[in-house]
Amino acid sequence: MEFQNYREEMKYLRDYLNEQGYLYYVLDAPVIPDYEYDRLNRRLEELEAEHPEEVTPDSPTQRIGGKTLQGFSPYTHEVPLESLQDVFNDGEVADFCDRMDETLGTSAVYSVEPKVDGLSVALEYRDGVFVRGATRGDGHVGEDVTENLKTVRSIPMTLPEKLPRLIVRGEVYMARSVFEEINAMRELQGKPLMANPRNAAAGSLRQLDPKICAERKLDIQVFNLQLAEGREFLTHGETLDYLASQRFKVIPHKTLTGTRAVQEEIARINDERMDYPFDIDGAVVKVNNLSDRTALGSTAKFPKWAVAFKYPPEKKPATVLDIVVQVGRTGVLTPKAVLTPVRLAGTTVTNATLHNQDYIAEKDIRIGDTVIVQKAGEIIPEIVEVVKERRPETAEPYTMPEVCPVCGAPVVRDEDGAALRCTGAECPAQLLRNLTHFASRDAMDIDGCGPAVVQQLVDSGLIRNAADLYSLHAADVAKLDRMGAKSAENLIQAIEKSKSNDLSRLIYGLGIRQVGEKAAKVLAAHFGTLDALMAATAEELTEIDDVGAVTAGCIVDYLSQSQSRDLIARLKAADVNMESTRKQVDDRFKGMTFVLTGTLTRFDRKTAQSMIEERGGKAAGSVSKKTTYVVAGEAAGSKLTKANELGIPVLTEDEFAAMLE
Repeated sequence: MEFQNYREEMKYLRDYLNEQGYLYYVLDAPVIPDYEYDRLNRRLEELEAEHPEEVTPDSPTQRIGGKTLQGFSPYTHEVPLESLQDVFNDGEVADFCDRMDETLGTSAVYSVEPKVDGLSVALEYRDGVFVRGATRGDGHVGEDVTENLKTVRSIPMTLPEKLPRLIVRGEVYMARSVFEEINAMRELQGKPLMANPRNAAAGSLRQLDPKICAERKLDIQVFNLQLAEGREFLTHGETLDYLASQRFKVIPHKTLTGTRAVQEEIARINDERMDYPFDIDGAVVKVNNLSDRTALGSTAKFPKWAVAFKYPPEKKPATVLDIVVQVGRTGVLTPKAVLTPVRLAGTTVTNATLHNQDYIAEKDIRIGDTVIVQKAGEIIPEIVEVVKERRPETAEPYTMPEVCPVCGAPVVRDEDGAALRCTGAECPAQLLRNLTHFASRDAMDIDGCGPAVVQQLVDSGLIRNAADLYSLHAADVAKLDRMGAKSAENLIQAIEKSKSNDLSRLIYGLGIRQVGEKAAKVLAAHFGTLDALMAATAEELTEIDDVGAVTAGCIVDYLSQSQSRDLIARLKAADVNMESTRKQVDDRFKGMTFVLTGTLTRFDRKTAQSMIEERGGKAAGSVSKKTTYVVAGEAAGSKLTKANELGIPVLTEDEFAAMLE
């Protein structure tokens, strides 16, 4: 397509991409491939970089803010976001309907909708443009989370009809499929798992970095029109139809008359709750006529014209056929109960997590027991209780194994919890996590060897441990999906380059428990070679600053295992550097602790930290009374504030550079 000028092309791209976004994120009916969307979006970004004066609020490029927020401002809701009174059975639903009929003097008409288990927000538009969004808070005052809400792709930035003001209410949620995908990645990265989609959505929407919020792929269901200047509506159903015409993703709903019809719809939603992409915890029953709502009014806490039917957790008995232990990607041993099949919340459940030994002992769960099972958060099956009067006489208390069931290495209990963890350096169950960590930027820094590539290398059988990386051939790597000859050659070069890394990176990359990036640097500087570290005793290790008894024990345990020694021997045979290459310039910063904060313009943060350490100092991540100096760059935040409160000297970058010279 040819354009007369850049303005015409930019307008076409904005309109076309917004239309495609609506088809994809709201209607779930994409018509162009992701590649084509990304290509056109990149072209728009290029034009906007060349002509920043032409950037408009509705541009799809403006959905993700570039700056981290300092905090959330309070937002006062012009129309309160009221909560609903809960009801729990058909009798209470009938009481509500009877009360509505009696008060109104006629048979009321109702809207019945699924109750999304998410985070309630208000969206404000002026002249058809999204200007502000806020959380519910206490219903009267919430938090301004506009920048994060812009990352929710199903929220329109502009509306077809340009009303002077429009405020709608919706529920932000994380789809179950997204929740499972994120948790799978967090497990691979060794991060704590999110508890449930609701908590995940709430935590994501309150991230101070909008880019993180964007990565969480949040969605929304709009369920109420709060205010519409210049428009009149008679019923709630009309408002939802209007909002759908304005390209909002609107909650599924039915308009019904009569108590029986309402009760049947509540039951139908419950039966089909797993068909929704989002979690629900009930159904909402609302009087449909808006003038009736006004006449009914509200109590001090709730509107009188609506109730929320809360579904009880479905519980059913099952028999524990066996208890098996799985080893996760972070080495944690997780016991699982194998159950007789039972139907719960729309799916067949055949197992339930038992978490750890403490959980098993507390509930006294044994093989052969009859147990009561429910789904926690409608997702994860869990055992609620044991029916001990039905316990077989032969049932024995269960204890966790002392060695890893996958590789046979000893298991240890975490100091800060009840988890048991495999200590095997080459445990197949931990392979993905260990390899991803080994290749990560702060460890061996193998560019192009991220989780997706590691997964392919493992699945193809090309690598079984970190040492195998150094025997890879470009021709084999090029056969992997989406690699090609050039990418394969770049990966091989990055692997080769990593051989010359400082010893500290290798120590950190080995993934020894309790040994982080900073401790690895201390160990490398103190011992100089990996052989010397391997020969050190726990007593010798504890004499080093920043190495306590627990860390020393973990180091000795790891380096004494045959799996670890075999891996290190193979790395040495591959010519991976085993000595410290870090040069000690002098000791002018000996005994000093520096904290870097804000955006540094003269140094990148890693370089500045290295310069401090090369001069005998320490670079810490938080400000305390032990901090000697704080180096403050642009937009310094809470660390600078704390430094001023504690009276700690604050250096500019120029002053810091002068100290280095």
